[in-house]
Parts: sequence; C-alpha cells; structure tokens
Amino acid sequence: MKQVSSVLTIAGSDSSGGAGIQADIKTISAHELIATSVITSITAQNSRGVQATFDLPPEEVEAQLKAVLEDGKPAAVKTGMLGNEALVECVARHLKRARIKNLVVDPVIKSSSGKTLLSKKGVEALKEKLLPLALLVTPNIPEAEILSGVRIKNPQDRLKAARAICKLGARNVLIKGGHSKGDADDFFFDGKQYEIFGGTRLGKIDWHGTGCVLSAAIASGLALKSGLSSAIQKAKGMVTVGIFNGISTGDKAGSVDPMASLFQAQKRFEVIQSLSATVDTLKQNRIGILIPEVQSNIGVGLPGACRAEDVAAIPGRIVKNGSDIFTVAAPQFGASQHVAKIVLTAMHFDPEMRAVMNIKFTDSILKACKKLKFKIASFDRAKEPKSVKQREGSSLEWGTHTAIRKCGFVPDIIYDLGGQGKEEMIRVLARDIGELLEKILKIHQQVERNYTGRETDSWRVR
Repeated sequence: MKQVSSVLTIAGSDSSGGAGIQADIKTISAHELIATSVITSITAQNSRGVQATFDLPPEEVEAQLKAVLEDGKPAAVKTGMLGNEALVECVARHLKRARIKNLVVDPVIKSSSGKTLLSKKGVEALKEKLLPLALLVTPNIPEAEILSGVRIKNPQDRLKAARAICKLGARNVLIKGGHSKGDADDFFFDGKQYEIFGGTRLGKIDWHGTGCVLSAAIASGLALKSGLSSAIQKAKGMVTVGIFNGISTGDKAGSVDPMASLFQAQKRFEVIQSLSATVDTLKQNRIGILIPEVQSNIGVGLPGACRAEDVAAIPGRIVKNGSDIFTVAAPQFGASQHVAKIVLTAMHFDPEMRAVMNIKFTDSILKACKKLKFKIASFDRAKEPKSVKQREGSSLEWGTHTAIRKCGFVPDIIYDLGGQGKEEMIRVLARDIGELLEKILKIHQQVERNYTGRETDSWRVR
C-alpha cells in the first residue's frame, strides 16, 4: 500500500467551489498529497458573493478534529474561515494538543464581497489562541491592519504591521499584496528580516480563492519538506498559473484554478505531440513550395498562454530543399520569440486562436487563399512607427495587432508586402494545430492545382 503524506485543511465550505475547503482540497491534491478536512462553516455563495453563512456547532467541529487527528498526524495544517470565537478556541486547543509544527493560518475575516466571516470575538481569539501556534500567518492588507492595529499605506507600514503580528506569537508573517496599488508584491517577515516576493498584477479582476489556494499551497510545500521561503515562492507560481487559467462559474467574479498547474503539464505534452505529428504530415506532403526564403515556423499556444514560454515552436525553423522540408530539432516551448508574439497577439483578441504558421507570399498563394474563401487581412510595413522599428522583435506584434484591429476579428490569413530588408509574408492562423494543418494542406492543394491544372489528394495524407 502506498504511503502518502496528508495536509489537513480546517475551513468553511464554499458552495461556489472557488474558495474554502473546495479550493484547498484541489490545491493539496494537485501536490499529490492526501487532503483531509474539517468543515467549520457552511456558506451560501456564488460568483456574486456570500449570501449567508452557517457556523457549525463546536461539538461537531471537535468530532471532526478528533477523528482526523487520531488517525495520524498530518504533515501540515492550514486554517481558513473559522467563523466565531468558540470554533477558533476549539481548533487551537486540538492543534496545540497534537503539537502541529507546520501550521499555516489564513486569517479569513471578511469575504471579498464584504460579508463578515469571523466575529469580533473570533478575531481576538485568533490573536490570543491560534496565532501563537502558527509557523506562518498569511493576511491580506485589510486583515493585517485588523490583526496589527496598523494602518498600511506604504512598505514601512507593512513592516510595522508584520512586527506587531509577530508579537502576537506568529513565527512568520506574509502580508499579501493583492489589495495594494501597483504590483501585487507580498511582504514576508520572519521576526528579524523581511523579504519581498515580487508579483506582477494580472489584470484588474479580483479573482476568487487566491488566498485559500496560496495558503493551502504553502502548507503543501511544507508537507513536501520545502523550506518556508521556497514553499511561498512555489505557491505564488501556482496561484499565477491558476489566475491565467481562471474559471468563470457565473456572471460575476471568476475563480482561480488550483488544478491548472497539474493539467498544464498534460497540455504541454499534448501540444508537443500534436505539433510533432503535424510536422511529420507536412513532410509527407512535401510542401516546400510554401516555404519562404527566410524559412517557416509553426507556433502553438497553450490555452491561456501569456508568455513566449507558453508557445511551442520548431527550433531552427522549417527549411526546404525543393519540395521537401526538414527540421533540425523536435518542437519545444519557448523556441521562437517571433512566432510566439504572433500567437500571443492573436490570443489577446481571441483566446481560441492559438496556432500560426508563416508561409511564402506570392500572388498565386494569396489567390489560393482567396479561392478557399479564407478571411484575409493585411498590414503595411511602411506605416510601422519608428518606435516599433527600434524595438527588436516588435514588428510582427505591431503588424498582427494592426491587421486584426483593422478587420475587427482574428482572420485566417494576415499578409504583408514586405519592406526594406523584409521579405513579404503570409501568416496562416487557426484555433488549434489540427485546424492549422488542414488550412495549410488545403492551400498547398490549391496552389498545386493552380500550377498543374489537376486535382491532388496530398492534403488528405494524415
């Protein structure tokens, strides 16, 4: 029988599935750990916020705690919503008795929609009974202000607040920066020194569940024997990926996806496999006539791609010798900054348009695209701003953006007629690698038909 470490989450149930126990269990499971749980409160909530809360009786929470803790000591524990004074005292009493070392306290006081989730007496009990047991406490700025009594307006205030929270007994404090202006930097204090964990603000959306996922991920990192600093850094990375792949469950706030990191590895494998198969099919079809002098490349972005590292391409590009094409290496993520910029720009307008290949521009190839009734747009390099020309690699981003803005949607084809030192080019865009392959083979078939005046079945080779 396989022995797996467990992480215990003690928190409220979120009926929307985006935070609380539900988010914690998904986060812990994504670390390949067993998630045990103690529910403290039942909430009625959805994407619009918390409508009602129903704290469980202390004896019911105590029964859950006894059952879980008697069955084996968890490698780490995190607490979230605790509801009231009696529940805080119950939880603190049992965790102290169990001598839990890796305790992460997420001091949930109010929901993002403003609903009170911990009573005033509960806050005092948290400060007196639970924080002295905590290895780490992870308040956001409003929570840190309540716990410390310090109004936080600048980095110096964060240090004052962190010192005050440490005086309550917590060994380490991480004040989250999501509620601050500018970048979402987190402020870490170990009682002696502070450290800034940088974080770029990812849009203006207030994602549901980020605090729950962060604290559960830190606890999971500790259970896996990571140092505290490393566990925080990895947890922040998980939240970032979860935000990029956020889930919309209703008509208001979306939820961070804690399983995104787990699924992303599978998605990366699938993209590489499908791109490799596509290249093999293009080789079989001998599409050399479509390859320009500067050679071709194919880019395929992951769902939610936001960086060049999220776009797979061919290292060294696709080269030709007559009708035959060749590659020198297998597809890799981050292999081409140029093709990645086209993909990412297209995805900015339509997240579903994740694939692109550049092919040769000739009148006959453009005519073939028109005959296939592809939607076509173009841009003029002569109108490229000097500021764009001076930034290395910005031309393709500008050109793609300009063409899409001009036609109002992401087309099948974007072409330009070149410029000084720049070869004219056609870019074929598609929703995924399968659709891109079909478009390229149809163009190849149409071009060959125009040249030979006869049908060819080449595009059917798969």
